[in-house]
Amino acid sequence: SDLAMEVAAAGGHHVFLLGEPGSGKTMLASRLPTILPDLDPDTALVTTSLHSVAGLVPAGMALVTRPPFQAPHHSVTMPALIGGGAASLAHGGILFLDEAAEFAPSVLDSLREPLESGVIHLHRSGVRTMYPASFQLIMASNPCPCGGRRGGRRCTCSSVSRRRYLARLSGPLLDRMDIRIDVHTPSRADMAS
Repeated sequence: SDLAMEVAAAGGHHVFLLGEPGSGKTMLASRLPTILPDLDPDTALVTTSLHSVAGLVPAGMALVTRPPFQAPHHSVTMPALIGGGAASLAHGGILFLDEAAEFAPSVLDSLREPLESGVIHLHRSGVRTMYPASFQLIMASNPCPCGGRRGGRRCTCSSVSRRRYLARLSGPLLDRMDIRIDVHTPSRADMAS
């Protein structure tokens, strides 16, 4: 999984991490920005502008030069994600959707346009606006509603409920994910070596 994340960072590939709780999905995703290069000057200027409009540029910082990392909660609404929110604030960096199968399917599917075009088009009250939203999408999910193996217990979900749970992630969205990593909790022997 480390090598796959390095490949994803080098190529700007979208990644889907699948594994039980405690397997390191969130840790892998949150560390990805640390191996990305600084933003190029044009992207830094656009990213700084977006963060400035949102009031997120720290005092004394002239320019956002490191790739941003946005991780909205799975209860996020479509306007908060797409309407000038987390997706555009992730421009030039990472948009991380933890517990992706818990997001509303319509919210997830709203990401298809920015994944393809790198922009978000908003139409409100006769006004049309475009926000830059070129980001690397990292999604993480448990394999089933109960989380799979948790605390040494086996999964209690039926095969139908497991399929239904992951079916919340639409085929067109999953088609845009370049790399899928099955993340497994390391055993004590793995940790010792």
